[in-house]
Amino acid sequence: MIEVSLVPREYIDTCWDKIEGFIGKAAEYTYGRYTTSNIYDLVKEDDYQLWIAFDGPVFKGTVVTNVINYPQRKLLGMQFCGGDELDTWKEPMLALLRMFARDLGCEAIESTGRPGWAKIFQNDGYKATWVTYELPLDMEKDNG
Repeated sequence: MIEVSLVPREYIDTCWDKIEGFIGKAAEYTYGRYTTSNIYDLVKEDDYQLWIAFDGPVFKGTVVTNVINYPQRKLLGMQFCGGDELDTWKEPMLALLRMFARDLGCEAIESTGRPGWAKIFQNDGYKATWVTYELPLDMEKDNG
């Protein structure tokens, strides 16, 4: 049976080796913005939360969140997500994150990710509110 839990900061080291690969894959898709060790530092020292999904002793996935205080809104940011068999733990993870966000007075859960996430979350009430585009400045424009 899939269970989902917030990992208290003092227990992060006890499970990190089991979820580090999931975090590493998520870090790859930040395109150089974060490394696995950067994310570890965030959940250990900053105002970020580490969530895990597991089935008995088998870790299935992980999510990293943080509260985002915009001038006009408070949201729970779902910053990093990764794991195996997402279809088995997505629903219980989202249910717990929704409850956590509401308890903190957040209006919504915000996530940035690859375009494929839109399809994954299309039936969960997520809607794309904007797309981020990046123009690398070290590339010459091809006028050919």
